Amino acid sequence: MNVEKESAPGANPDTGQPAPDDPGPGPAPNHPGVGGEASAAKAAGPASAGESAAPGAAPSQQELAIRSALETVMDPEIGLSVVDLGLIRMVRVEPARTHVQMLLTTPFCPYAPQLMEDVKQAAMSVVPMPCEVEILPDAWSPDMMPDPGLLGYSF
Repeated sequence: MNVEKESAPGANPDTGQPAPDDPGPGPAPNHPGVGGEASAAKAAGPASAGESAAPGAAPSQQELAIRSALETVMDPEIGLSVVDLGLIRMVRVEPARTHVQMLLTTPFCPYAPQLMEDVKQAAMSVVPMPCEVEILPDAWSPDMMPDPGLLGYSF
């Protein structure tokens, strides 16, 4: 009598365990003989240099180097770096440019143009390509800082 194991869609037919890249219901993209958009995207190769393949993916070496360079950009009123203040929300290295999203400590910060230019210069010193700095409309708070104690008082 021939008994076949029943496995869930997208599971390894030999072990019944979920396939490593299982996107959910449906055939696994890495199963032999199965095509589809997922396997076509996989065949195209990894995401371009610096682009995160998925939200929460590890930052590239270029992104880490830019963040390190941004530690030298100081907020002239507070005397802390834009990184220590938690103002840098996103750094993304794209094929033709670097994109930085940041906040300001106050909505109409008089130093915004200077900070934007300093962030651009710091990013371009590490990755020699144009840098676009986008100021986000979100409100900043000390809770966004990696170490709010740097401000000299507790919350």
